[in-house]
Amino acid sequence: MSYVLVINSGSSSIKFQIVDPSSTAGDTAFVSGLVEKIGERGGKITVTYRGEKHTSNQPIRDHRGGLQLAVAMLDSLDAGPTQLDVVAVGHRVVHGGQTFSGPALITDEVVEQIRDLIPLAPLHNPANIDGIQVARDLLPDIPHVAVFDTGFFGDLPAAAATYAVNREVAEANQIRRYGFHGTSHEFVSGQVPGILGRDAAEVNQIVLHLGNGASCSAVKAGAPIDTSMGLTPLAGLVMGTRTGDIDPGIIFHLYRHAGMSIDEIDTLFNRSSGIKGLSGVNDFRDLHKKISKGDELAKLAFDVYITQLRRYIGAYMITLGRVDAITFTAGVGENDAATRAAALAGLETYGITLDPERNAAPNDGPRVITTDDSTVTVLVVPTNEELAIAQKSAEVAAR
Repeated sequence: MSYVLVINSGSSSIKFQIVDPSSTAGDTAFVSGLVEKIGERGGKITVTYRGEKHTSNQPIRDHRGGLQLAVAMLDSLDAGPTQLDVVAVGHRVVHGGQTFSGPALITDEVVEQIRDLIPLAPLHNPANIDGIQVARDLLPDIPHVAVFDTGFFGDLPAAAATYAVNREVAEANQIRRYGFHGTSHEFVSGQVPGILGRDAAEVNQIVLHLGNGASCSAVKAGAPIDTSMGLTPLAGLVMGTRTGDIDPGIIFHLYRHAGMSIDEIDTLFNRSSGIKGLSGVNDFRDLHKKISKGDELAKLAFDVYITQLRRYIGAYMITLGRVDAITFTAGVGENDAATRAAALAGLETYGITLDPERNAAPNDGPRVITTDDSTVTVLVVPTNEELAIAQKSAEVAAR
């Protein structure tokens, strides 16, 4: 059996899975693991193999040391990438800019092109590059492939991708709507036609990727025509710690009147706003507990979240003209029945009627949660970005 090692390298962690790319959905990880607290004293490596967790607690100085230790742990379990038939290493890269509209076989030139895009994703691309460089050194005989979060949205219609910013300034600084979570949106939207028993060319759908980061997309005949995130992952829906869409004048106001620096505003908008900034928590399970105890700020945070979500659903219904399916995915989308119900409440006039029992059912694979007479089918479809990356990587490596 052939596998793909999928690596998601963050600033202080490395997530990895060894995946069978021939799988269709569900739990496809043969091995999964996490290297965390890189650069801190309390480093930790966790590997899950055949249902058992194996852990190692030790200082992890950098990404190189962390990945070396992880590979050594896999080797000790006879599940290392050189012990299995690993045909590719797939790397999640957040920003591909206008350079990459699809997955790319990694070469030194590709690494430098990803490095050139760091100004567009200063918090993500450097860590992605660290993971690529370390993995290429450790596994030089296996093809490495970059799969970009922005790739699915690379061909957005110009009217959707273009901001009304001075054209020369925008072009000089690569300012446009790029979109993110593309691997998830592509994977999930690709599952829906099969579930409906229809050809993809016939299906217009809205995909709602709702997690700590959240985004939505309008997909027509298999291709995205709009998406909520923009130049960065800050735009669009209200998120766990991010503002989502706001009046850009707020930035000038905070700079001029609150005396905040650009870095302080950046941190405020990305890490201390959203649900957390309004309620004090960013986990929806904690948010619902607060609401059940009568916490008015928590209720307001939920209402703000839902209002923005409904605003985008309504906009994309108009953008698409006809909606055949609305799909919820990711942590909140797959597991929070209350959010799904609130997002679509009162839309029976538009052919959307949730079935309360179907909506309340536990997350156990793809399922329809509307009544049989709804003209718009609402679904819950678990995302599997690792499988999508594995499939793309295996395809590129086989060329």
